[in-house]
Amino acid sequence: MIFSPQSRVWIYQSNRKFSSVEEIEILHKLEAFTSQWKAHGNELMAKAEIRYGFFIILTVDESQANVTGCSIDSSVRIIKDIEQSYHVDLFNRFNMAYKIGEEVHVQGKEDFETLVNIKQITTKTIVFNNMVQTLQELETKWEVPFENSWHANVFAHLL
Repeated sequence: MIFSPQSRVWIYQSNRKFSSVEEIEILHKLEAFTSQWKAHGNELMAKAEIRYGFFIILTVDESQANVTGCSIDSSVRIIKDIEQSYHVDLFNRFNMAYKIGEEVHVQGKEDFETLVNIKQITTKTIVFNNMVQTLQELETKWEVPFENSWHANVFAHLL
């Protein structure tokens, strides 16, 4: 399947890395979900993936059928089910993800702020902007240097 660059994406970030067994199980659940995901009876062209062991990404190409409130609710239900089954936090927007080399780390807001303060996280550190909304933004604006992210505005007083 080829997805349009304008396809909608939703990113759910875990507070801890999934084990390889968990990742396989979760992907099976998500594939079963996306294969039957509908909006007002119309099949949605959708896919799910896990990146870096932390990020569940749902993608829907709306050129076939538009996502509706009900279809979004059903996706939230499956994510909440995963959250409970695997004892992870997928909805806490105060967890910040960043990369050191190729390794992803997730910290709570206070710990992240401390790392910025003590210069463990610098203006060049890659951070994740989980608020991207399209596949194109996912590919171009999801992993960005701290200085080019919304994080820089929130933590500007520490730079």
